[in-house]
Amino acid sequence: MKDFEGLVAVVTGGASGIGAATAVVLLARGARVAVLDRSYTSVEQDDLLHVPCDVGDRDSVDLAVRTVVERLGGIDVLVNNAGVGAIGDVAANDDAEWALVLSVNVTGIARVSRAALPSLLASQHAAIVNTCSVVADVGVPQRALYSASKGAVRALTLAMAADHVKQGIRVNAVAPGTADTPWVGRLLDQAEDAEAAAEALRARQPMGRLVTAMEVAHAVAYLASPLSGSTTGTVLAVDGGMAGIRVS
Repeated sequence: MKDFEGLVAVVTGGASGIGAATAVVLLARGARVAVLDRSYTSVEQDDLLHVPCDVGDRDSVDLAVRTVVERLGGIDVLVNNAGVGAIGDVAANDDAEWALVLSVNVTGIARVSRAALPSLLASQHAAIVNTCSVVADVGVPQRALYSASKGAVRALTLAMAADHVKQGIRVNAVAPGTADTPWVGRLLDQAEDAEAAAEALRARQPMGRLVTAMEVAHAVAYLASPLSGSTTGTVLAVDGGMAGIRVS
């Protein structure tokens, strides 16, 4: 399947987890893919173009997007996946952590989308996909700050879809449940009983297991694909049934 043949895709936060899986899927389906991540220290290209980028910093974002356009000729697909987590109730995180998480998870989407907008406007198959979360719609304990950021991502996605639909840019989001990613692994490492914590995470999703990064990546590709040309303003759940069904 080569539905992305001839298109350039940018994936932020693409060094690991959902972002890395998304880059692999888009590449396999014909896209030329640039991966933006703050873990990179220089621009490198093998099958993927690796570009240093901190989505929390406007200058870093602008330079990274210019680099992609110069190296690959434009941008057709933008996957705003970069994000950071936070644990605790509303009293647990200080103002500095609130500012950091919102800057990366929410304003970061605005920074990258703003920088990429001229290229997207020039594309015949422009699409933006944002990484939201099931916690935008379901209250989960000890996730006050993270949930607030992802609720904002959901609202931002719908607003962007309305703003740009007449300009030919489709904007959608995926809303994963608890996924088997390095961030969740670090979360479990902090638990007093890692296996009990892992079982609790699996149990709260009706399918009884964690979502895989590749499952989310294929959902991203569906939303970004030119074959989904009538899909915009959609937040697609990939959550093992967590938001939509009850089995007990």
